Amino acid sequence: MKNLYLLFVLFMSGFVAANAQNATVKGRIMTTDGKPAAFVSVTLKELKKNAVTEENGTFSLKNIKAGTYTLVISHTGLEAQAQKIDVGPSGTVDLQFTIKESADQLDEVVVNAGRTMNVKPVSIGKAAINPMDLPQSVSIISSGLIRDQQAQRLGDVVKNVNGVYVTTTRGSTQESFGARGYGFSSTNMFKNGARVNSGVMPEMSSIERVEVLKGSAAILYGNVAPGGILNLVTKKPRFENGGELSMRGGSFGLYKPSFDVYGPISSNVAFRVNGTYEKANSYRDVVSTTRYYVNPSFLFKLGHKTDLIVEGDYLYHKFTPDFGIGSIADTAIPNVSRSAFFGTPWQYAKTQQATSTITLNHRFNEQWQLNSSVSYQRYDRDYYSIERIQAKADGKWARPLGRAQNAENYYVGQVNLNGKFRTGQLQHTLLAGIDAERNMAKAYAYNQPTTYDTINILDASKYTPRTDIPDAQKIRLTETPVNRFGAYVQDLISISEKLKFLAGIRWSYQDAQSVRTTDLKQDTSAKAASKQDKAFSPRVGIVYRPTSTTSVFASYANSFSVNSTGSVTDIYGNALKPSIIDQFELGIKNDFFKGAFTVNVTAYRIVNNNLAQTAQFDRDGNVNSNTNLKELTGQTTSDGVEVDLAAHPAMGLSILAGYSYNYMRYTKTEGKKGNYKEGERLVNNPAHTANSSVFYTFNQGSVKGLKLGISAFYTGKRFGGWNNQVEQTQQFSRLIPVKGFATLDFSAGYSFKHISLLAKVSNITNTFNYYVHENYSINPIAPRMVTGTVSYKF
Repeated sequence: MKNLYLLFVLFMSGFVAANAQNATVKGRIMTTDGKPAAFVSVTLKELKKNAVTEENGTFSLKNIKAGTYTLVISHTGLEAQAQKIDVGPSGTVDLQFTIKESADQLDEVVVNAGRTMNVKPVSIGKAAINPMDLPQSVSIISSGLIRDQQAQRLGDVVKNVNGVYVTTTRGSTQESFGARGYGFSSTNMFKNGARVNSGVMPEMSSIERVEVLKGSAAILYGNVAPGGILNLVTKKPRFENGGELSMRGGSFGLYKPSFDVYGPISSNVAFRVNGTYEKANSYRDVVSTTRYYVNPSFLFKLGHKTDLIVEGDYLYHKFTPDFGIGSIADTAIPNVSRSAFFGTPWQYAKTQQATSTITLNHRFNEQWQLNSSVSYQRYDRDYYSIERIQAKADGKWARPLGRAQNAENYYVGQVNLNGKFRTGQLQHTLLAGIDAERNMAKAYAYNQPTTYDTINILDASKYTPRTDIPDAQKIRLTETPVNRFGAYVQDLISISEKLKFLAGIRWSYQDAQSVRTTDLKQDTSAKAASKQDKAFSPRVGIVYRPTSTTSVFASYANSFSVNSTGSVTDIYGNALKPSIIDQFELGIKNDFFKGAFTVNVTAYRIVNNNLAQTAQFDRDGNVNSNTNLKELTGQTTSDGVEVDLAAHPAMGLSILAGYSYNYMRYTKTEGKKGNYKEGERLVNNPAHTANSSVFYTFNQGSVKGLKLGISAFYTGKRFGGWNNQVEQTQQFSRLIPVKGFATLDFSAGYSFKHISLLAKVSNITNTFNYYVHENYSINPIAPRMVTGTVSYKF
């Protein structure tokens, strides 16, 4: 024992002595305007040891032996900067560097270069966690790609996000999205971190980037669908003068002038204002659109540690509702022209959305920060249209009318505290916060005629359509107030440089207050019962980093989905409990060749353990025919895998690609009448999706400034219509099979001094396919089109 003790003492002495000879090289990198240079690579050339600067510009390289080294500071798209440093046998080498670029120049260079997807955190994640340390998949689409692809709508951008797809375009009044088998709704759509109404098509010219946090976000935002959340980040003020004027034109009469101006008002105040006007016809007969948009914002430097951002925007959109070509006999897509329009010339939809946000950012020190924001949103819709195209087998169709007016006032407030600290050998990245929301929705019902007239969608000569606008008066007002509150805490614990553990929990409270219905003719009103839901949403994850450029992770998260809305109850008249959803995720993230090549692979399983389905019997034991009576007897399971690839193998060359597979089906239904059929795929969920974009910019010679690009997108087979139910009335399958389709776009651009030209031919092959909403809004995709933009930067 004595010899063993002596051996142990000698070993520990040698270990301590050996480590005492190692030093730490740390420092901070700033831009020329005194701001931290985040996500810049720092490498000791001789040791091939590297780190990436944090949000505050700091970096640290540990266990460095004594010697003279070359420290290289670099980033894709930046000129590398090198400096010789001497490292002593022990202690710390503390360095300060200033790179040649300003913060705005650095951001622009990074966007143009296509920053690796594993470097910059998404702001929607609320905590400044390096994506390599986050046990979750994230995606960012930058303004550079949005501009190069001349994206008109959010759907044009989302196609670049692996595993996220357009599900439907109901009546062409909005775009609906899905991810991992679950549809996004207003609860999953955000702008600058605040929830927004998804009933409007956002303006893309004001967007700095689109962030997608895949999988569960319940710990951060409460009652959200489990597939993921999407955040639109608008352009922010700058402390340098600049701007851009542009004109976009294209097929079918597209006309879109835009402006973007920014600069300092004083040494402590900066502004930015951008806006656009858009007018266009359509490849669909009769259909047209007109849009106005403006987005002003101000940045106030209240001190060295405090910033205040005040921003707002306003969108007015008038357009023709368009339910496409509809269905024949409920289950077939009619063989008619892509341009065939079956509505009236006078039908319309007018939507307005105004948002305003005040954000306060305060840095107590390098380790602790406070972020708070308040937001207000106003949404209005005035709508009158022919809708729901469901023709008989011979094409005969009695055209139904829909008239609606909706208004929504939405208030959001949140406070987040971020901190970094140590407890012994453990490094903590802490997030703690609270949020609150109030949503007041108003909906007016009208006494418009139920049926407008009758036409034949296969033979227009059989009937003479009406052209007048029927009178319609408001008869009923429904007011639906909803309050939400949440408190959450999350901690990323670094056990070592290679092993990290994430744990967090949220408590959510949702108060669906009494719905008030007012009969405007009788001047009477009634209230429905209120409903309160409470739930805890835990989250745990583990990350192992065998190297600084590889991360392996596993995670579990739990979320909830509210089931009782309006008159939906169990058979005893009680409110249904929320459905509890479990999510499991495994993945690996890899950056190769100093970030020039990135490959991420993610696998997941999402289980909705108690899906609400129509009750088989009522409270008296009789067969139930009331679909508002539900029971928690079902289960859905979504399994899938996603592969993301980003590469910058040479200066000027950028590649973005992805593939996803999803199997979303009913896995437990008990086979009762009214239940969904076990094993059947859910509608509007393609099994396969894929995307790829390749852009190359010539940096020398007579073609310097020329950029060429090609983008391909694939959406696999899926079902429209409705899922089948046990003992349903229909003696046929309610599913509408929809074939998969691929589109190919070609882009070209040229920049010379202050002028840039962009051109795009989309859907080169003129592919013909559809977005299908149930069986009454079947909208053909756009044909081959040409778009061009001329811009002047100043």
